[in-house]
Formats: sequence, C-alpha cells, structure tokens
Amino acid sequence: MTTPPDPTTPGGTRTEGEPLGGGQVEGDPLDGDATRSLAAEPERDPDAEATVQLASVDGPDDTPPADRRRLRRRALIGGGAVAGLLALLYVVDLLVSATDVPRGVTVGGVEIGGMNRLAAQDVLRTQLGPRVARPVTLVAGSGPEAATAALDPRTAGLDLDLDATIDQAGEQPLNPFTRLASLFSDRDVPPVSKGNPVAVGQAIDRVRPQLDKPSVEGTIRFDDARPVGVPSAPGHVVDAAAAPGVVLEHWLDPAPVALPVTPQPVSVTQDGIDTALREVAGPAVAGPAYVVGSGRNATLSPTEIGTFLKFDPDGAGGLRPRVDVPTAQAVVDRDLGSTEAEPKDASFTFQGAAATVVPAVTGREIDYPKTFAGLVDALAKPADAAPPTTFTPPPTAPGGTPAPPPPAVGRAVNAVYTTTPPKVTTESLQAIGPATVIGEFQTSGFAADSGQNIKRVAEQVNGATVKPGDTFSLNDFTGPREAAQGYVEAGIIEDGVPDRGVGGGISQFSTTLYNATYFAGLDEVEHKEHSYYISRYPAGREATVFDGVIDLKFRNDGPTPILIRTLWTPSSIKVQILGQKRYDVTSQTGPRTNPIPAGTRDLAGNPKCKPSKGVDGFTITDTRVLKDVKTGETKSEPRTAHYNPEPQITCG
Repeated sequence: MTTPPDPTTPGGTRTEGEPLGGGQVEGDPLDGDATRSLAAEPERDPDAEATVQLASVDGPDDTPPADRRRLRRRALIGGGAVAGLLALLYVVDLLVSATDVPRGVTVGGVEIGGMNRLAAQDVLRTQLGPRVARPVTLVAGSGPEAATAALDPRTAGLDLDLDATIDQAGEQPLNPFTRLASLFSDRDVPPVSKGNPVAVGQAIDRVRPQLDKPSVEGTIRFDDARPVGVPSAPGHVVDAAAAPGVVLEHWLDPAPVALPVTPQPVSVTQDGIDTALREVAGPAVAGPAYVVGSGRNATLSPTEIGTFLKFDPDGAGGLRPRVDVPTAQAVVDRDLGSTEAEPKDASFTFQGAAATVVPAVTGREIDYPKTFAGLVDALAKPADAAPPTTFTPPPTAPGGTPAPPPPAVGRAVNAVYTTTPPKVTTESLQAIGPATVIGEFQTSGFAADSGQNIKRVAEQVNGATVKPGDTFSLNDFTGPREAAQGYVEAGIIEDGVPDRGVGGGISQFSTTLYNATYFAGLDEVEHKEHSYYISRYPAGREATVFDGVIDLKFRNDGPTPILIRTLWTPSSIKVQILGQKRYDVTSQTGPRTNPIPAGTRDLAGNPKCKPSKGVDGFTITDTRVLKDVKTGETKSEPRTAHYNPEPQITCG
C-alpha cells in the first residue's frame, strides 16, 4: 500500500515498512535511546534460537479525514449500486414469473417449474396421460390372504385434476433466498385426482368378488372312506365405506393401492380338527351302519357315510358332526323307498250325471329328520357290532299306523314312519251330499301347443274342492305356470301383436272355468275380460289370466263344499262344478254398442309381424239371472264389458 508524501524523506515518499530517519521503524514504541538498526544487527549463530523479523508494524492512520470520507462514500455508492442491481433483478424476476409455477416444482417426476399454467397443464396431460389411463391395481389383505383386482379408472370416473394439482404447487415465493435456492433444488408435488366417491364405490363393488376373501372354517372331508382334515383359513372383506376415499387419494401412485379391509377371523382350531378326526370321523367310517325299516333294512357303507357326515364349528374351537339329511335320504331311499306309500285323494266316479265318492287313502312316509336324529351317536359305536335283524310289523288296517320296531342297537337306527293325509278327504266329498253337476261349460278350437297347456292346467285343477266361505284363486292354486311345471311355449298376444310365450292358451281354460262357475251361481270375486274380443268366447262373458298380474277368483257362498271336475280332449275342454244345486241360471246378453273402427297398424320391420284382420271395438252388457230353486226368487247381476278395437296388422 502506498502512503501519502513524507516531508522527512528525500523524494517525498516512502514504502510501507521502510525504515524511518534515524533507523526507527514506523510505529516502533521504543524511544530514541532504545532504537536499534535492523540493518546493522550482527549475524547470529546458526545454532542459536531462531527469531522472526517483522517487516513492519501498523501505526496510526495518517490519512487526512477528507480522503477517508471520500473513500467511504465511494464504497457506499458501490455497495448501493450492487444492492440496487440485485433488487432490480429480483423485481424483474418476480414480475416475469408472477403467473408461472414456482421454479423447481415437479409433479410425479414431471418438471413443470417455471412454466405458465397452460404450458404446465399441457406437459402434465402429455406426460401423465398414460398413467391416468392405465388400470389401477387394487390390493386387499396381505400375505397369503392378499387378493388383487384391476380397476379401470375411466369406468370409475377417475381423472387428473390439473388445476388443483398446479394450485398445490403454491404461489411464487417472495423470499429472495428461497427463490435463489429453487435454482439448485426440486420440490415434488403429488398429483391431485378428481372423481365421484359413489361412482368409485360402485366400480370397487364390481371387482369385490376378486378382492373379498371370506374366511373358511376348518372341517373334515372324506376321500372315499378316509377322513381328511381341512385347516381353517382366515379371510377379509373390503371396507366399502372407506375404500373409495383411499382409491381417490392413491390411484395415481406408482404402487398398487392397498384397500382397507375388515378381517374375518375363524373359530375352528387345528386342535379341534385333530380331535374330531380322532374321536368322531375315524370311528364313523370304521364299518357299516344300518337303518331298520318296515320289513327290510338299509345298509350304509363307510363310503356312503362319508358322503353325508358333515362337520360344523361348535363355537368353542372344535367341530360338531351332523347328518346331511337330503344326501342320506337318497342313500336310504334306495332300500326303504318301497316301504312308503303315497296318499290318494278322495274322488268321484260318474255314471251319467250321478256321482259316487271313492274314499281317500292315507299315505305313509319316512320322517327322515327324525330317523337320522340318532345316527351320529350310532356311528360312534364299535365297528364290529352285529347287524340288526329285519323287523316285519304285524298287519294293520288300511291307512292304519304299523307297530314300531324294537329299539335299535349297535350301529343302527330305526326308520320313523308318519302318516300322510290326502289333500281331498272322503269326508269333504261326502259333505257335498248327493252331488250333481250344478254348472258346466265347454270351449273348443285351440292349437296343439295351446292344448298341451290347457291339458296341464286342467290336470292341476281337476278334483279341487272349495269349502263353504272359501275363495278359489286360479293363480294361487296352480302356482307359477312355467316350463318347470310342465307348460310349453304357445301363442299369446302381446301389445296387440301375435307372439309366443310359455303358458300360452291358459286364458281359454280360465274362460271355461269362469262360465262353469257363472252357471253354478257362485259368487264372482275377480275376473277381467280380454282387451280385444275373441270370437270363440261369448261376448262379455269370458276371462283372461296372467301369472301374478291378472287372476280369476270366485267364492263358494253356499252351505256345502263344491268340487271342480275337468274333462280335456285334444280339441275341447269342459269344466263341471259339482255340488248341491241352489239356482237356475240364465244369461241375457245385450246388444253391442259404441262401435269403434279397428283401424290399421303397420309393423313393417318388426321380425315378429304377422298380418291379421282387424276387429272393431264395442261395449256390451251381460246380465246373469239367478232363480232360487227352493223359493223361486230371482235376482239379476248385470256386468258391462268394453272391448278395444283390434287393429288390422300389416307388415309393410
């Protein structure tokens, strides 16, 4: 550093550290007497203790005050300029990036820092689009019980919420140090998804069968006659209430989404299984068992025992044995089915119009639940027990209860027989008294397939009795009229168009039955005419039916039972009502009024279309006149029916 001119030195200047006049060093605190010349210092012994020579010692600042102020002013101006420049750069950077995503921000590994919102959205849409469309792997449970399923995010209504994702990145930071640090570091922001929790829940429900793993209680099965223990397996079910929220939060994660589950524990322990194997299952199949019947026995082999011996949890960690009744019944019925007898309903035989009662026969059948109640205990008996002898009961009167066999011993149980009453008793038909036909009606003209359905319903209804005060319902009496009940596909009318359906043609039987009850003078409860008039039926005096929707009902308002008799041929159906005659019944049919032209309906393009002639609609009133056979009093029951016009069908 150069010092100001010194008037004491030649030339007016000196160098810092240079000796002052008289050999004194600048700033040396020694007085003149103690001053020594550094230059004249004698040589030292190389072996002597080393000393350090100071080049100079700072002394008082002899710079004039004005110069010092000038230097400080320059330093302040320079520092201010630098600070101003930095501030200007900060403001410019802040203004330029005010609407941008903060620097250093990434979303799912995709860099969007420093981009404006639109550019950031485009980048995220492009980079994360494949991730949004890919199936989401759902996981329920852990370990061996874990189950997985794929969830289609589009079906579930899931999507990426770009605005919310970018909003989550935050605003531009105002702290300059934070802005500076963002140039050298990244900050990852998780993507934000959007979706309807209800739709997500419905999508999860569709894959629940793959995710839920019901617990399986341990049990024992049989390989032929060898018992095998099946260990318990705990399970789980998806927590349906919490699962949608978890999927909404994590479906964009790279890892599978672990759904919350509710554990399903098991109660049967391995010790319980082992005990049942040793104490129950093994002895049960160690030899045959027997069911003692009436006049013959059924033998159950060890393999057959294994088919019906089942085990259920006992609630205390073990297994409780039981007999599967239907399976065991099928085995025993092979040998003892012939010892049972079906009941026979009472019926009438006819000679002309006279009817004679044929008595009912009580049936006998094995009560299998009661029969097998003691079988588990019998299977615990030693396998070498002697087989039972055959029991032949003494003769009994028809319909009587046979004598029971002696108590069973060893590995045998007795068959428990019960009587089965007939549906139609002898007494119910005898109560009719001198039965005569009090009402009958016949219709004809049906196709072969419709005829099969009419025959089937006639078989079901034939012999039905209606007690005094009871109401007969055709739908309730026959039950469903489907293929399983013996009905076939036949012609029907649907929406005014000919079609086919199982049970077609039944309305012809219901019309015949309705007219038979009409002329028997029975109380009508419910019936409905066809929408269109069908020429083979009497106008205003016919009835349609439809399974579970339209019914035919009548009530026996007389003092004695009545019986329904049906007579079917391939071309006709007749229904007779037998009972005690109370009325002479006649029908008075009025004129057709309020005609409505049929019109035309074109069904071009309908593959089921079949051209047909139209039938005009009309209104008609039928009056039933009932004359009491004892008093001669009469009463009239008018009923008005409205028929819609059936349009002429064309097929284009």
